[in-house]
This record gives sequence, C-alpha cells and structure tokens, in this order.
Amino acid sequence: MRKPYFPSNENAPLPLRVTVERRVRFEEVDPLAIVWHGRYASYFEDARNAIGEKYGIGYIDFHGNGVVAPVRIMHIDYHLPLGLNEIVTIEGVLHWTEAARINMEFIIRNSKGIVSTTGFTVQVFLDGNNELLLMRPPFYREFCEKWRTGQIG
Repeated sequence: MRKPYFPSNENAPLPLRVTVERRVRFEEVDPLAIVWHGRYASYFEDARNAIGEKYGIGYIDFHGNGVVAPVRIMHIDYHLPLGLNEIVTIEGVLHWTEAARINMEFIIRNSKGIVSTTGFTVQVFLDGNNELLLMRPPFYREFCEKWRTGQIG
C-alpha cells in the first residue's frame, strides 16, 4: 500500500471525484506502442478539466474572476504501461486543504481496471499581475464553503 499523496484530516469534507474515459491514440505512444511517459500530464489534465467543469472551478471560471491557477508541483508514479488503442479511465480526486492551493490526485486504470499510473498536482493562485495569492480567491472560497458544508459532493 502506498502512502497517500495528501494527508487526510478528520474534519475535512470527503474528496470530490470524477472519472473520464479515453482511448490511447497513436500519437501518444512511443516506438514500443506504449504511452510515452510525457503524455501522462495531458491525461491528468483530462480529469482536472472534468472536475473544473462539474464544479464550476475550471480554468475559464478562474480567468473570469481575474485569477489563474498554474500547476506548481506535479508528481507521477508509473506502475504498468498503457498500450495503443487501450481504453483507460482517469480518476481525478480533489482533496480538501485549508491552504490557498488546489490538491488534486489522479488514478489511471488500464482496460482491465488495474491501476497503471498515479500522481498528483498542486496548483497555486495568481492574480492578474502574476502575484501569488496567499488567500483563496473569493469565488473559490465560496466553492470551498459549499463543499465544507455538504452542499457539494
């Protein structure tokens, strides 16, 4: 059993989850017909976009509020390769944090449902001048309050 990427807090709301499915395309594989390691970041992005769309916290929502949320840290653990034309699922898990950041975990499963790849990203908030925000932006703070009180989930 691997150590969790983000420690759990007994007072925190349950993580928010979304799963997307996709087929491995020819352009994503190397000469061995397995997914090239650099492509996994875009798979993570598929799940991150799905969470953003589902909960109203996507890149467009941030942009509309004068904030950007770049990835500050990305970590990937490769367990099993994925192959050409394989149908895979990518689960995105948004973890609660009191900090002004977004903690997202990713679990990629192969066509047999076996975990192929895991990882995480940490995103921070920047204002229109690319200055680091030390507090959550107001619209994200409202989202977190709804999440914390069980109105989202």
